[in-house]
Formats: sequence, structure tokens, C-alpha cells
Amino acid sequence: MRDSPRAPLAARLPFFYGWAIVAVAFVTVAMGVTARTSFSLLFPPIIDEFGWDRGLAAGAFSFGFFVSAFITPLIGRVMDTRGPRTVLLTGVVLTAAGLIGATWMREPWHLYLTLGLLAGGGVNCMGFTAQSQYLPNWFVRRRAFAIAVAFAGVGIGAIIILPLLQAIIARDGWRASCWALGLATLVVLLPLNLLVYKRPQDLGLEPDGDGSGGRLAARRSYVVDPAWAAIDWTPARALRTARFWWVVVGYFSAGFIWYAVQVHQTKYLIEIGFSATEAAWALGLVAMVAVPAQIALGALSDRVGREIVWT
Repeated sequence: MRDSPRAPLAARLPFFYGWAIVAVAFVTVAMGVTARTSFSLLFPPIIDEFGWDRGLAAGAFSFGFFVSAFITPLIGRVMDTRGPRTVLLTGVVLTAAGLIGATWMREPWHLYLTLGLLAGGGVNCMGFTAQSQYLPNWFVRRRAFAIAVAFAGVGIGAIIILPLLQAIIARDGWRASCWALGLATLVVLLPLNLLVYKRPQDLGLEPDGDGSGGRLAARRSYVVDPAWAAIDWTPARALRTARFWWVVVGYFSAGFIWYAVQVHQTKYLIEIGFSATEAAWALGLVAMVAVPAQIALGALSDRVGREIVWT
């Protein structure tokens, strides 16, 4: 399914269509990334029901990330050739299939197939990896702020969805929560992501909603090393630089620390005396507390530069 080259109605909206793209991304990551986070809530009742070893069950969560790492280059290739809509809709279907399919699990390999392979790979097609490949096309002057607002959906989604899922688990069981989140993912995200376009030029627009002149010429660059940023980077060229590997190490370390704790957080809190409901709120709050600083730093980096804010 190739993205439609033009949508004239979007160009006549009273607001820049890029903000509609941000809103779609906000809802998509809110539901998509939270679907992955919900593994922490499903973990205790699944272990209790089947009596599986904790490490064996948690391995499905890690397997999902292994799958994500393996398919990420493919996501980039499909994004280049087919556009974001194909990637995002594929992610919606895979995630929903994993959540709903998990309700029939009987063996450990069923867990790895559904919540590991399908849901893990599907979330990667909707989450940060996919969104980061087309959102920057829509903004230049307010790029960091727009992306920060879109990714704030993770915190908002977590604090709203996770306690609701836990309430369903407590009342109707973990299978009912999988059904609820899987169906909601299909019903909400399938039609919503039909509104996504790869770049504003597909709609006859310019980044930030600017015209062909005026403010375009007035944009100020805050790039610390313009010569470096101007290089036409290829994967092979990037792999030969120390800066690339420092970025890799940074993201790997942060992701490992966060997710290694997250998968066991709910089970741990329950075991030390907190209720399952309190554990669900804690899981959502961890993501939620980052939202204000995330948006503020995004807006700041648009003004003073990405490198300065990161430093």
C-alpha cells in the first residue's frame, strides 16, 4: 500500500497538517508502546497460572526486543520504499494479533510467539523507531518540540491505560485484558494511521507550514558542527565513526537499564506488599513523570541546539 501522493483537503485545513501527524503519532505510541509495557502487568498472572519459571517467561519480553533489533533495518527500508503508512498499519495488525493470540497460549513457545515475536515486532513498527523516521520531515524550526509532544503519548498512555488494564485483569483475568487492548489497538489505530503521510510535500506543504519564502529564509541553525551535519551519511560511513558508536552505547545502556527493571517491576512490587493496582499505577507513573521535562527540553533544543541540550 503506497501512500497517496496528495490530499488537497489537508492543505486547506485551518491549521498545519503536521500537527495532525503529531496527534496521530501521540495516540499511536500511547497505545503501541503501552502494549509492550503491559507485559509487566501480564507477567504475574501468567506465571501464577502456568507455573513457569520466572526467567523463562521473562525471556519472551527479551525475545521481543531481539526481534525488534533484527527487523529494524527492514523497517527503514520499507519506510523508504513504501512510506510510513505501510509500516504503521503492519505494526497495528501484528500487535493486535499478538495480544489476542496470547489468550490461547498453553505452552511457553506460545508466549514467545504471541507477546514476544508478534507483539514485540509489531510495537517496533509503531513505536519510536518508526515514528522517528518520518516525523522530522514535517518540522524544522519546531522539530524537537513536535517530536517531544508526539512521544509524550507514551507517558500519557501509560498512566491511563495500565491502571485500566489492571482493573480488567483483577475483574475478568489477564486474557480479557489482552482482548481489550488488542481490539482497541485495531479499532483506534487502523483508521487513525490512514491519515499519515511521509512528508509535507506530499500534500503541497512545506515543513512547519511555512510558505516558499519568508520564514524559510529566516531559519537559524543551532548545529554545533555544521560540516559534520552536512555530510551525506550512509550506514557504512556512519559505522566507521566513533560518534555513531557512542550514540549506540548510550541508547543501548539506557534501554537495557529501563526495560530490565520494567519487566519485573510489577511482580516485585506485589511480592513486597503492594497491591496489583498500586503496582500498575507505579508502572504508569514511571513513564508519566518524564513528560514535562521531555516537552520542555524539546522546546529548548529548538532554540539553543540539540547538542547543547543533550550535553
